[in-house]
Amino acid sequence: MGLHRITIRAVCMTLVALMLGWAGLAMADTRYRYATVDGRKLFYREAGDASKPTILLLHGFPSSSHMFRDLIPELEADFHVLAPDYPGMGNSEAPPEGGAALTFDAVARSIEQFVQQLGVNRAVIYMQDFGGPVGMRLAVLHPQWVRGLVIQNTPISVDGWEPSRLLAVQASVGPATAEKRKAAEARVVVATDLFLYRHGARAPDKLNPDAWTNDAFALGDPDKRRVMTDLQLDIACNLALYPQWQAYLQKNHPPTLVVWGDGDPIFVPRGADAIKVFLPTAQIQHYATGHFALEEEHGDIARRIVQAFARR
Repeated sequence: MGLHRITIRAVCMTLVALMLGWAGLAMADTRYRYATVDGRKLFYREAGDASKPTILLLHGFPSSSHMFRDLIPELEADFHVLAPDYPGMGNSEAPPEGGAALTFDAVARSIEQFVQQLGVNRAVIYMQDFGGPVGMRLAVLHPQWVRGLVIQNTPISVDGWEPSRLLAVQASVGPATAEKRKAAEARVVVATDLFLYRHGARAPDKLNPDAWTNDAFALGDPDKRRVMTDLQLDIACNLALYPQWQAYLQKNHPPTLVVWGDGDPIFVPRGADAIKVFLPTAQIQHYATGHFALEEEHGDIARRIVQAFARR
């Protein structure tokens, strides 16, 4: 009888240990930190062992590094993960009012300084939406930094745009006017965020509302809304850089994984397939989900990233 009790106790203790181990595996060991870039606080998430390959996660609009909250735990065993918030987005400080309008060039410079400050000289770059113009600028400027690219719902050619949205962007080329700014401000709202999360999602009622609640915090800050409006007005400048980005892919042949939510109302599926024109070796994976594909497909996307880049 005593032996039976000891055996049961041992089994129970083993099960508890296993359950705690599984819980630990499921919980990211994420550090929440700030770097000082251009005299302002830039927030970032960091996870994993710094001796492992670095993956730099570049977020979209009007999101932040919070969009990677489910991806980070799935990558941290194989990568050193860095996920910054751009100046004036998420938890990062906004440039002061009255200065020059924020541009994608300026954001890229801030992320360049951030990466250099942390001593990273080679990384896989994950780019979504606004992350594309930032990441591609870094890749063109520092091709030696790039171990690989993950491109998610961000175009490198006009093929990737929904036609009516492309026309609106092209119409915004030229000096900013009060009328253009008013139109841009109208997009920098929670309603736009909800539309981007829900449109094309397989199961909108299963999406975690923490995603847009977190975005709403930044959208409620007048300084951050100002900065995001600046970037909305600067989107058109990226179109002129597409030939540079395409030439970079053709010349450097970076290992590239393309993961695309086909229900995206802004960036259409042929934007993913068009990348093969410039980089035939790119791996392309389409998903039946929306603009923020990680909300429903973070598990499969993480698996593909690990397969493609963890041992390079």
